[in-house]
Amino acid sequence: MPNTDPTRTREDTTSMRRDSNPDFVESIARGLDVIRTFDAEHQTMTLSEVAARADLPRPTARRILTTLEVLGYVHRAEDRFMLSVRVLDLGSAYIGSRHIWEVVRPHLVDLVQEVRESCSIAQLDGSDIVYVARVAVPKLVTLSVTIGTRFPAFATSLGKVLLASLDKDELDRVLATPTRSGITPRWQPGRRELDAELRGVRSRGYAVTDEQLALGIRSVATAITDSDGRTVAAVNVNASSAETELPVLTDHHLPLLQDAAAAISRDWMAWEDRPLLTVRD
Repeated sequence: MPNTDPTRTREDTTSMRRDSNPDFVESIARGLDVIRTFDAEHQTMTLSEVAARADLPRPTARRILTTLEVLGYVHRAEDRFMLSVRVLDLGSAYIGSRHIWEVVRPHLVDLVQEVRESCSIAQLDGSDIVYVARVAVPKLVTLSVTIGTRFPAFATSLGKVLLASLDKDELDRVLATPTRSGITPRWQPGRRELDAELRGVRSRGYAVTDEQLALGIRSVATAITDSDGRTVAAVNVNASSAETELPVLTDHHLPLLQDAAAAISRDWMAWEDRPLLTVRD
């Protein structure tokens, strides 16, 4: 209902718009409201603009902005306010407190909900890939995959992406390392054939396998990159060949996979830049 009590100020009304929990701290909520008023279209604002966007009285907005300025989260230039880079600490605190694969796992969950297929992230260890994150859906597959599972890299879409990111000397060294997976892939390419395959992966920006690792399994993968553009991991969509045709992987699933890889890469960069705790005696 609208405020019909003439004795109630706008600030009184604002203070009652939140959770009725007695432990709820309205002042903290208002501070976060003020921070969220800034965006790409509102990088600098006057006090009046902040108050209007946060739906706060001017005196309240002024006190919050002053507090944020003292704490270093806001800069003031004459009559305009802007966020400082210290605001990044708020997000980095979350990222820094968690393992990178816990941070990116929600992107895998979202991707699985969109494609209805199992999705995984792997990194290179010698000539093998090792699964470091995975969200699975029930499917009839010939190989069981869990965190820590390893396969020969060359026969997987994840591995092709990772191998394609290496220079020649590093690729030679990696391929010379004996596999530790215990799996013999169906596809056994010579070096010339493998090099041609990896050139195609570099050109396309993604890799595909179609029953090269094992019968009944096909997948598409792309890279996860760091702030320098280096491939640090790969992410894929894995499907049963009996249920999912190859064009579905490349035409429908791949664009969604690429969006997820971009989001995971952004989280990776933020995790790399996380503040590290210093332990003092």
